[in-house]
Amino acid sequence: MVGRPPLKVFLVAGEHSGDALGGRLMSALKEATGGAVAFHGVGGEAMTAAGLVSEFPLADVAVMGPVAILKGLPRLVRRVHQTVAAAAAAKPDVVVVIDSPEFTQPIAKRIRRRLPDVAIVNYVSPSVWAWRPGRAPRMARYIDHVMALLPFEPEVHRRLGGPPCTYVGHPLIERREAYANADAGDLRRRLAIAPDVQLLVVLPGSRRSEVERLMAPFGEAVRRLRNAGRNFEVVIPAVDSVRPLIEAAASAWPVAPHLVSGDADKRAAFRLARAALAASGTVTLELALAGTPMVVAYRVDAVAARLQFLVRTPHFALSNLVVGERAFPELMQDDCTPAKLAAALAAILDDGPAREAQLRALARVPGLLELASGTPSGRAAAVVLETVRNRRQKIADGEEVP
Repeated sequence: MVGRPPLKVFLVAGEHSGDALGGRLMSALKEATGGAVAFHGVGGEAMTAAGLVSEFPLADVAVMGPVAILKGLPRLVRRVHQTVAAAAAAKPDVVVVIDSPEFTQPIAKRIRRRLPDVAIVNYVSPSVWAWRPGRAPRMARYIDHVMALLPFEPEVHRRLGGPPCTYVGHPLIERREAYANADAGDLRRRLAIAPDVQLLVVLPGSRRSEVERLMAPFGEAVRRLRNAGRNFEVVIPAVDSVRPLIEAAASAWPVAPHLVSGDADKRAAFRLARAALAASGTVTLELALAGTPMVVAYRVDAVAARLQFLVRTPHFALSNLVVGERAFPELMQDDCTPAKLAAALAAILDDGPAREAQLRALARVPGLLELASGTPSGRAAAVVLETVRNRRQKIADGEEVP
């Protein structure tokens, strides 16, 4: 018997977090199809390990922020057209664009015009709930389905007139037990931190721009806490790409921080910490899964700061968006000062109403993120396959499709 032809999937990731999602999705699609799947597209190390031969290096398009995008615009435009041409040549059954909307959305639009019968899935919703909500109804013209990482996003797309949207689960929930059961005691012993000394975990970000903007106010906040007579030590989980920058900036701090590397030590530091001072980002969800009270802060460049009037969200921190309230202090831009950071941290380092309120909110986060069954990558694979079937059926029935 001749086997069925493999499902042809064209995937496009625009940065390393999307590459990680793409790699797990590819593995889940292999499992769901019994291996009857072929991959083309653009990705990085994780997707390459899962079997993709990328059209070009991911580093060519992995840029962040309006300034970096403007500087790299000619190269990005060339890569957009190259990717669309590659998709047209591959003649896939489905296209999956992953996050990085500045890069992937123009690709999806052009592929829809070139390949009108092909299903197009968007993995990771653009932040239409935060700014430019008009993107949602425009996406409905060329995206068949959105796979969301945050549980409130399907309702946002429904309200705004966006494409059909399914919460497939945040990938962090696949490691929920690892955060809850990290061996904090072992880390305390290896760092020689006395049992009666509190630990503050500081997370200035994983990008150079974040570290450059946040290490100084974070360090001054630490100085204020120490000058107030508090006895504590600091741990900074640092990725290799910015570790030298962190080490240089921390050399002037009044408390010499312990720098740790790797996911296991990062999770142990979260469990060990009395509180965290964190750059806004996915790490706030990691802290929530570890049950660590936090203060969230961020600073952006001057261009992005002038565009803040476009932002339409009550919260910036993902942990606050998930719980639906300002449970964790957000000190952004002009509010990101040493005095305000230190005051907010003091309130949660001590037992009292502020700390208790955070602990109650933290206890809610895992349940709000949880799926009824399965894993995020498995659910995402199921949505991709279902979207292909639905579009084929609509075309066969003569229905009008975007």
